[in-house]
Amino acid sequence: MRRLFPVTDQTSADQTDREWSLDELAEAYAYPETGPDGHWLRANMVSSLDGAAQHEGRSQPISGETDMRIFGTLRALADVVVVGAETVRQEGYRPARAREAFAARRAAAGQGPAAVIAVITASLDLDFSLPLFTSPLVPTLVVTGAAAPADRVAEAAAAGAEVVVAGDGTGVDPGRVVRELADRGLRRQLTEGGPRLLGQFVAADALDELCLTIAPVLTAGDAQRISGGPSVTVPHRLAPACVLEEAGFLFTRYRRI
Repeated sequence: MRRLFPVTDQTSADQTDREWSLDELAEAYAYPETGPDGHWLRANMVSSLDGAAQHEGRSQPISGETDMRIFGTLRALADVVVVGAETVRQEGYRPARAREAFAARRAAAGQGPAAVIAVITASLDLDFSLPLFTSPLVPTLVVTGAAAPADRVAEAAAAGAEVVVAGDGTGVDPGRVVRELADRGLRRQLTEGGPRLLGQFVAADALDELCLTIAPVLTAGDAQRISGGPSVTVPHRLAPACVLEEAGFLFTRYRRI
């Protein structure tokens, strides 16, 4: 059974008990208008019922078919996908691809054929021979600090990546990452983690929206939560936007109040 339980909109009878089209998903997950100088950072994560963000080090085992359709839709709407270096290594990241189903929508929004991938890394411990760096539709960004290893910065640039400085030390300032990307016209921002990176955005109060898939599975073990790292002094309260259900999976959206 497939049902949408909206929080802010009315649901018509023909929007229940059927699979949403890509156009309908694109409308449901459309970015808000933020103005020429604004930006919007959303996260897309998946969690088991008992809070695991991964199983055996990867998120794919707790994902599902509809989760991957929404994953692709969110990428197709974004200007940039922000991801941590550890997730690039563990998940075997590849460049975002152009999708015909979203071509007209992206062109109308003034976007390129596919989202830019921005990799957050302090050490630049990355394999620059991977397709993510050698054959993207648009150059991959490597976002690091001003004190990052000079030889690795040079290697990244030689591989075709654009190096973006968003911190004064070896690491990055999460709030500055958002601003640096927006200054490059990349205002519709999506982060896919991992948990440590998401935790940094949360701690910096830089996250505007969370798209969370709750998988109907239990994993036990000691897997990470969807966000980790430093805690916040006062928990950040978000407002629910909508919930989609399919095959026991819940696809939720929460937005900054």
